Amino acid sequence: MPFISNNLVLDFKAATTTIPIVGAFASPVETGIVASLARPGGNITGASVNVGSFPEQWGKRIQLLRQVVPAARLAFLQSRRMREQVGPKEASNWLGVTLVGPPFDHPIDEDGYRRVFVAFAEDRAEAVAVAEENENLSNYKLIIELAEKYRLPAMYPFKMCVEAGGLMSYGYDVPAQGRYIANAVVQILKGTKPSDIPIFQPTKFELAFNLKTAKALGLTVPPELLATADEVIE
Repeated sequence: MPFISNNLVLDFKAATTTIPIVGAFASPVETGIVASLARPGGNITGASVNVGSFPEQWGKRIQLLRQVVPAARLAFLQSRRMREQVGPKEASNWLGVTLVGPPFDHPIDEDGYRRVFVAFAEDRAEAVAVAEENENLSNYKLIIELAEKYRLPAMYPFKMCVEAGGLMSYGYDVPAQGRYIANAVVQILKGTKPSDIPIFQPTKFELAFNLKTAKALGLTVPPELLATADEVIE
């Protein structure tokens, strides 16, 4: 799946206005990647990994996480550039959660992630929400390892993280997004301008839990929440 780091695509955008750029982006309008979802403009198209507004989406994720662990101090694993967006902050204000811990700087390596998690622990984080950024996707196994090491219940954006041992995820239908992006590439090769191809918006989100991880953390997922899950790993 051609998920492109928002930091990287903004660098691409600054470098060229003619070469088509196709990928999946976090909050593409809010971060200035495209002008609008319906008419992206310029040379960029693809898919948004957000459903609805950024604050609403993360409000839902935080709300689900707090039904499993009533955390009041939440760390948010995201880049400094994304930290400038108001979504997570607004969502945390709605739900009475204090955001703690630093963002990471781009590019980030394994040592960088380890330093960020040390800072989360020092700031007494009680849980962590992982943003949909390419760096996090590429390093999801390390993030799961660090969340386990520091005993931080974590909400992930992709179901594969739960399948690999993460606590829970609430994320979009990845195959549907991939099919749309592949079709967009075909259209461009046939002569369609990227500016005329709307940004794909997910219409289905999947909720998943790993009960083995929940047990290791001493957590119990409420039965009514399990009943709404698309996948439960025991």
